[in-house]
Amino acid sequence: MAISLNSPCSLYSPTKSHLGFFNNQRQLAVFYNKRSSSSSISSKQRGCLVITCSAGDSQTIVIGLAADSGCGKSTFMRRLTSVFGGAAEPPKGGNPDSNTLISDTTTVICLDDYHSLDRTGRKEKGVTALDPRANNFDLMYEQVKAMKDGVSVEKPIYNHVTGLLDPPELIKPPKILVIEGLHPMYDARVRELLDFSIYLDISNEVKFAWKIQRDMTERGHSLESIKASIEARKPDFDAYIDPQKQYADAVIEVLPTQLIPDDNEGKVLRVRLIMKEGVKHFSPVYLFDEGSTIEWIPCGRKLTCSYPGIKFSYGPDAYFGHEVSILEMDGKFDRLDELIYVESHLSNLSTKFYGEVTQQMLKHADFPGSNNGTGLFQTIVGLKIRDLYEQIITSKAAAPVEAKA
Repeated sequence: MAISLNSPCSLYSPTKSHLGFFNNQRQLAVFYNKRSSSSSISSKQRGCLVITCSAGDSQTIVIGLAADSGCGKSTFMRRLTSVFGGAAEPPKGGNPDSNTLISDTTTVICLDDYHSLDRTGRKEKGVTALDPRANNFDLMYEQVKAMKDGVSVEKPIYNHVTGLLDPPELIKPPKILVIEGLHPMYDARVRELLDFSIYLDISNEVKFAWKIQRDMTERGHSLESIKASIEARKPDFDAYIDPQKQYADAVIEVLPTQLIPDDNEGKVLRVRLIMKEGVKHFSPVYLFDEGSTIEWIPCGRKLTCSYPGIKFSYGPDAYFGHEVSILEMDGKFDRLDELIYVESHLSNLSTKFYGEVTQQMLKHADFPGSNNGTGLFQTIVGLKIRDLYEQIITSKAAAPVEAKA
């Protein structure tokens, strides 16, 4: 029996076969009659062939993005969806307070939607949203798995305006599902569903500087209230959120600069892209020579740098017992159009054409972090995710049909 797999599955047989139907595991049951050459049994035998079909382009790839509140997840999502094209917007005609963003290729869901307690309930029980007891991981797992398997779900909505749990919304399985929030890698079952995972690791010093800038300047909060808010979250963050970075395939770590002694303003940043080795469909980016240890100060005629300048470094290292490659940038760009000079010295960027990283950065020059390593590395990771998606789809389409009698 010869089998060819297109969309939908097709089957060719020299004998007559009676086809069954797909189940939700994309298995096709084929019932057939088979002639036997043996005289000891009847001339015909009945059988059933179960064919597991590759999902092809309908396969949903799941990406996990973990970070604390106010650490740049929203900006990263905008950069990522831009790489795939199409504007990311809330579901049309749905709840105006929906947290979901949908584009042509991607759907981004906020894991706050899986809070099991509303704002009042958390206050009554004395738990924060970071505490696993305030979240429904069973439902999170079931719905992420369903979408990965190509099944639509009625996803709950946590309303950040009212603090209440709103009626659910219908989410159809996209090509790429991004689950972002506090706990995408906390539950081992959900973690196993991820095709790639990222952790945004903002140091306490930078987080504090960012929060002061946002809450004091924009929201009129006092310094004391900001400190109290950070300290109140810290035990749960340390216990439940921060440990997830050990599972991430890529970590973007944001630290105070080392170019300015005792800097505490957080305007100049040292950013490290930590890339795990041996991840399927993912090749770490490198500077100049793969596997070498390199420091590079590119400032000069080809790259305009005001004080304190820019410094890059790259090399192998270990991170939570895993072999990693680390690309680091300390400082900020004065002119984004000159980024092409830096881009030309980086390899394994997974760009479609020369200068694509620079083009993406210029396209979103008004995004936070566009003049430093946060924007650069978020853009690079977005391109790597696009490449990973294309590799997975290609490998799925090329995989032989699994058949068992």
